[in-house]
Amino acid sequence: MAGPFSSITEKDFEQRFASEESCLQYLAETKWQQGYTCRRCGHTNYCTGKQAHSRRCTKCKHDESAKVGTMFEGCRFPLPKAFYIAYIVCNAKEISSHELSQKLELRQMTCWSFKKKLLECVQSQGDISTDKKIEIERIILQTL
Repeated sequence: MAGPFSSITEKDFEQRFASEESCLQYLAETKWQQGYTCRRCGHTNYCTGKQAHSRRCTKCKHDESAKVGTMFEGCRFPLPKAFYIAYIVCNAKEISSHELSQKLELRQMTCWSFKKKLLECVQSQGDISTDKKIEIERIILQTL
């Protein structure tokens, strides 16, 4: 089964995920496509949370961000930049953390550590296809 990004070009990817809003919307849609379940109490009813694309359990009032439980949980730099790094890593494009830092205007160590986190997640998946393209959706939603 082909994922949503298996044939998307880099330019199309950058346009699709150009804003924090579009990245959060994608995470929320993908994360809860099978339905919402509160991580704290297991309840399945929710309302809109305080932050954009978050959900609040109607039973225990726990707010859950779309980023929680994904590779982007705790990410302190803009999501579009994190998504771009994920796109590059998942499409097996060889680029150094130094080049990423220049392109994305982030510290080199930030790019290196996030790229390392992604690569570890990719390696834990085990089933890399023959053309080395990986389903980015599986990596984005990889639980920590």
